[in-house]
Amino acid sequence: MSSSSLTEATLAFHGGAGTVTGSCYELRRGKVALLVDCGLFQGPRSLEALNYSGFDFEPRDLDAVMLTHAHLDHSGLLPRLTAQGFSGPVWCTAATAELLGPMLRDSARLNEQDTARRNRRRDRADEPPIEPLYTIDDVEALLRQLRLVKFGEDFTLADGVSARFWNAGHVLGSASIEVCVDGNRLLFSGDLGSRSAGLLHDPEGPAAIDHLIIEATYGDRDRVPVTVTQRQALLEAEVKAALSRGGNLLIPAFALERTQELLLDLATLINAGRLQHLGVFIDSPLATKITSVFARHAHELDGTSLGEIFRHPSFHYVDDVQQSRALASLSGAVIIAGSGMCEGGRMRHHLLNNLARTDATLLFVGYQAAGTLGRTILEGARRVRVFGEDVAVRLTVREIDSYSAHADRGELIAWAKARQPVAGSVFVTHGEPSALSTLGDALQSPDNSVIVPEIGEVYALPRQGQARRLRTGRADLREIVSRDWQNDYADLAVNLKHELAQISDERRRREALARMREVLDSYRDSEARTHQRRGSEHQHGSRRENKRHAAR
Repeated sequence: MSSSSLTEATLAFHGGAGTVTGSCYELRRGKVALLVDCGLFQGPRSLEALNYSGFDFEPRDLDAVMLTHAHLDHSGLLPRLTAQGFSGPVWCTAATAELLGPMLRDSARLNEQDTARRNRRRDRADEPPIEPLYTIDDVEALLRQLRLVKFGEDFTLADGVSARFWNAGHVLGSASIEVCVDGNRLLFSGDLGSRSAGLLHDPEGPAAIDHLIIEATYGDRDRVPVTVTQRQALLEAEVKAALSRGGNLLIPAFALERTQELLLDLATLINAGRLQHLGVFIDSPLATKITSVFARHAHELDGTSLGEIFRHPSFHYVDDVQQSRALASLSGAVIIAGSGMCEGGRMRHHLLNNLARTDATLLFVGYQAAGTLGRTILEGARRVRVFGEDVAVRLTVREIDSYSAHADRGELIAWAKARQPVAGSVFVTHGEPSALSTLGDALQSPDNSVIVPEIGEVYALPRQGQARRLRTGRADLREIVSRDWQNDYADLAVNLKHELAQISDERRRREALARMREVLDSYRDSEARTHQRRGSEHQHGSRRENKRHAAR
């Protein structure tokens, strides 16, 4: 037996721990270094700032990356990884590879546009310019590193390390990844799909493994089971109610999977005569490109006439910016646009035009992560900030959770039980704190340990034994993974003028502002005193050290 085979494998969590975004897990065995996913952090500004910080590993040292699927919270930092020196293969399914091109090119373009816009802001005139995360050239370089693998096909990553992809049923091409390290079998669930999904087959996976890493996005909730027919009835009711108000129906939707399922259901309802005189505008060039990928992969899905459905005469694909802007003059239209959590894309422009309209409707059909604009609106905010403007929220806000591409609590538990026995540990990841703890409690077993890791933690993974923590996580990230001070500031700032106007007279309004200023001044002075004290202690410590050296 070689000495390398005796080296214990370790697993480090660089993202997707304590949060639903930024998935990135580093598996090491001796000199072999592998990544499972390398995704964008999304949500509060402080969390997104982690995208710009350096990796906690050396990209040049990586032997390979295995990618579960094309969603940006799993793939969105891959071009940055390549730009910083990674040159190895990125293993994924053929469908994932086909989706990555448009997904990552669009991400680079939007990032460059957002960076330019933020650099032009007057309030940043005295700050250094922001550089984009990566460029189109970085994306093209990364795409040349893709290596395709089929479900159920074993492939070798390094001496003593092999892997196999299993259908995860989440989005087109999505996979759970089984990795075998010198006989030590690990299973990364990736994002798992729901059995009620209209397009994909149910998720699969092997049994009898050593360590399981499972997502927990919906780990704290059980959705009411619905069939595709029942889901279509829910959509029908929402569309009819929205159009009866006279205004537009806005549906923020992820370009990958959610948009295609919506189009499938809308076409079915229109063809059955249950929805009439409907104009559906798909205002997302990315969704248009991805829809064509779905049509080409119809043989892999639970649908055989997708090409015809996506070319339905009621569907209008909006490509250029002028056409998108022209939608502002419409009433009674259904507008589907990205992003799914209202954090970017053309949906923000439609929100700017429709949030204050009492006849408009905003329908959420997907997960809204903590700290995002979508979550803020869904939780009942009366005013929000969009593109630097304060906007009153007067439209009707609705939600259908039956479209989620994620398994719910019951489905996650059932999938995990089908993987038994798990000889070592179950790591619960990719979720908010409540979802992580709830699913973790449900998966507790006398036969194995359940671990809810934090970003930065590293574990040893013995074969036929429970994982041991080798390094603690980053305590500084605990407060920003869901909502940071900038969310609270935006909430205060956007409502401040309105709330001051509710105070009865000018004198009391000025008193309120003065008291706010006093609070800020007290914190500033406290910080100054703390820095002064620390500087004095450091100076005294240096003097004492110098005296000790002189005495020697």
